[in-house]
Amino acid sequence: MDFFTAQDRARRLSARLVLLLLLSVVVLVVLTCVLVALAVVVMNPERMGAGDPLAAALEPRLFALVAGGVVAIVVLGGLVRHLQLRVGGYAVAEALGGRPLALDTRDEDERRLLHVVEEMAIASGMPVPAVYLLDDAAINAFAAGHEPHDAVIGVTRGAIEHLDRDQLQGVIAHEFSHILHGDMRLNLRLVALLHGILVIGLAGRFLLRGMTRGRRRGSRRGGHVAIMGLGVALMAVGYAGTLCGKLIKAAVSRQREFLADASAVQYTRNPEGIGGALQTLAAYRLGSHLLAANAAEFSHLYFGSGVRSLSRFTATHPPLEARIRRVLPRWDGRLPEPFAPTPRAAPEPPSSPATPSHATPLGGAALAGAALGAAAVASVGRPDDAALASARRRLAGLDARLIEAAHEPFAARALVYAILMGVDPASRDAQREVLERQALPEVLAELEALTEPLAGLSPGDRLPLIELALPALRALSPAQGARFRACLDGLMAAEEAPGALQWALHRLVRSGLDGERRAHRDRRLADLAGPLSRLLSTLALAGQPEQDAAQAALERIASALGVSLDLVVEPATPRELDWALERLARLRNEARAPLLAAMVCCVEQDGRVEPREAELLRAVAWTLGVPLPLGALDEA
Repeated sequence: MDFFTAQDRARRLSARLVLLLLLSVVVLVVLTCVLVALAVVVMNPERMGAGDPLAAALEPRLFALVAGGVVAIVVLGGLVRHLQLRVGGYAVAEALGGRPLALDTRDEDERRLLHVVEEMAIASGMPVPAVYLLDDAAINAFAAGHEPHDAVIGVTRGAIEHLDRDQLQGVIAHEFSHILHGDMRLNLRLVALLHGILVIGLAGRFLLRGMTRGRRRGSRRGGHVAIMGLGVALMAVGYAGTLCGKLIKAAVSRQREFLADASAVQYTRNPEGIGGALQTLAAYRLGSHLLAANAAEFSHLYFGSGVRSLSRFTATHPPLEARIRRVLPRWDGRLPEPFAPTPRAAPEPPSSPATPSHATPLGGAALAGAALGAAAVASVGRPDDAALASARRRLAGLDARLIEAAHEPFAARALVYAILMGVDPASRDAQREVLERQALPEVLAELEALTEPLAGLSPGDRLPLIELALPALRALSPAQGARFRACLDGLMAAEEAPGALQWALHRLVRSGLDGERRAHRDRRLADLAGPLSRLLSTLALAGQPEQDAAQAALERIASALGVSLDLVVEPATPRELDWALERLARLRNEARAPLLAAMVCCVEQDGRVEPREAELLRAVAWTLGVPLPLGALDEA
């Protein structure tokens, strides 16, 4: 399944799931209203008179009043949980007792985990997520968040101690699939909705506990019994609703786990990695069950079943044997010898066997016969072993001092400042003055220390360095973050003629920190001819400064897209490019593949894609929510 189809499917699935849960809520609200109204009638006999209790309970005014209160409780419960999870995956990781993994850790297992996550993020063309470690002996992992910029990867201590590098990479690839396929947002919505339903049961428990601790003075026996009965009924209704929600959640989650396992094989081209991890988990005596008190609330997020399930119908994960056979069809059914949680050294990663790719190019391939554009579109959200190898080579080629700087808060700020400073001497002098006025002295000292290693930076290295630095930058305090953003804006304002790449990297840093504003995707390409002309003209002139060639490329693209485009020869300002991207963010999902193919055709018009052009294209694609894997443009 390609990236764009997977995103659409996740949205449709989310809508259906929300509808099913809302229907469940409606039924539960009606039942609860009847029970509450009956209790009110029993406690107030004058309401009933000589009539039928049920008819009195269903009296419109009373029923409407009770319905409003019940709905308010459910909505308020779900809203409170939604607000608690609003910050993204960090809330989930901390709720499970996780701690952020220090970027400068000296622990060998922890460093191995960081390297695997960084390689996968850079290979897939998306922000490096924050990594949390759960000090739990179980073998498990999860991905949580609303968008890639607030995503978190959580891994247990048992996983990093008992899985070798290939197996750990398979698990991380599985979690990246959840990020790339839009499962994270769906999972957090589920948590909030189920919590709202659960509040009904919690209200019943509260009433029951209150009544069993003693009657209030002067209370009638009938009223006391009615309240106790109401508490029991509410608990039954609430937990029945929660059970319905769990059944729906489990059915959806099991299918998403199969998809994530298959994606892990596709990303790494190594079925033995994810298959070996599942076999190790099956042989591990402690399994994947987490000790966190509220592990059950997030059970559908985990790599393995984090809690024990009473029935296969409520199990959020398929049986391990079924998952292993899906990725290793020739598995003979044998597992490693059962073992207890004793730490062991991680072996060196074996070479990964290659498997054939069956990727199918998406829409946009008709753009003037642009084979590279079609290949780039087909690769979105589907990093493979070539992308991972490219990411390893890129990281190995970077100066060790730059990688260390990207992992340290003061040095990470200096590193990003240096990357975003222009090449024009006059602009650099003005930008240096901005930093001397606004940046901290410690950051300026780091900037001086990085002068030598930055001088040897190769084209194409800036984007990976920014990706590596983002987790450290997200960890800044609010005051430090505000100062950092002010410095970024000052650097851009002091640039006399900012180029497209400098603007794209600047926007990438800001979106990596703050995310892009989520826009309603309701526009077609034909609706956005102006923004398209502005962005594609910038890319075409960046790839080929000759106006005639750029004009010819834009005409071919306009013909293929069926959109009237004009070549804008004046250099775009950052504000104009921001305007164009903010409008293009409203494109329908099916229009994003042709847009990406058109962008590739713009920079490939001269028959090759230079490293600077590839970096520009990947940065723009990232801010549009289209993760373009590393190496996807290397065929030109």
